[in-house]
Amino acid sequence: MRQISVKNIKIGNKHPLVLIAGPCVAESERLCLESGKRIQELALRLHIPYIFKSSFDKANRLSIDSYRGPGLRKGLEILGKVKQKLKVPVLSDIHCQKEISEAAEILDIIQIPAFLCRQTDIVVSAAKTGKVINIKKGQFLAPWDIVPIIKKIESTGNRSILITERGSCFGYNNLVSDFRSLGIMRELGYPVIYDATHSIQLPGGRGGSSGGQREFVSGLSRAAVAFGCDGLFLEVHPDPDNAPCDGPNMINLKELEKLLRQIKKIEAAL
Repeated sequence: MRQISVKNIKIGNKHPLVLIAGPCVAESERLCLESGKRIQELALRLHIPYIFKSSFDKANRLSIDSYRGPGLRKGLEILGKVKQKLKVPVLSDIHCQKEISEAAEILDIIQIPAFLCRQTDIVVSAAKTGKVINIKKGQFLAPWDIVPIIKKIESTGNRSILITERGSCFGYNNLVSDFRSLGIMRELGYPVIYDATHSIQLPGGRGGSSGGQREFVSGLSRAAVAFGCDGLFLEVHPDPDNAPCDGPNMINLKELEKLLRQIKKIEAAL
């Protein structure tokens, strides 16, 4: 497996499990800095490499009334502050080509959203920045369907690639995790991340917005690490029940330490 470097963090090739975590949306500078600092302190205590994640825009919303975030300029400004003050790599998603050049000035990892993972121009343009590219496998794709997407990135000479599993469509308004996909995609030669919080999302489950079953996040996280993955992607929030976006599938910051301690024990056992 190819080893992917993000600043001083090594991912894949038997390096320690990496944690990618943060609030779903960069609601405010204060939220991102305070949440990021708490997660960072916990990760340091448990010797877990940490990458901060938050979105400057959630463009793939079901309803026109859904909260999307601060937008490109303000959101990147917030992410830049997190990167500068906490000294951690940052990841966020892009949704159109015109965002890519500005995003690349701040982001260490550019994420291709699941709904856009087959959009050739977006994938290729992001890859041309030379940044690490995290492909969210669309919930409508089989694990082997990720191969042509990898080839699009590789066509630019960029081989800094992460692949993230976030569940598969299971009838209407539901997702299911098939852990065989982790093994199948790892055989493609790049590190595989498991997104536990989006894997329990209920797309459109609330009619005009998505629901979620956060009570299953811990169990699925433990199962994914036991099966074999190179990183864990978790959206966390100090008050998820009142978060403006994806609250039902985010976990509370207070619950994170217990989960990460369990994950460390599983990783050590393996």
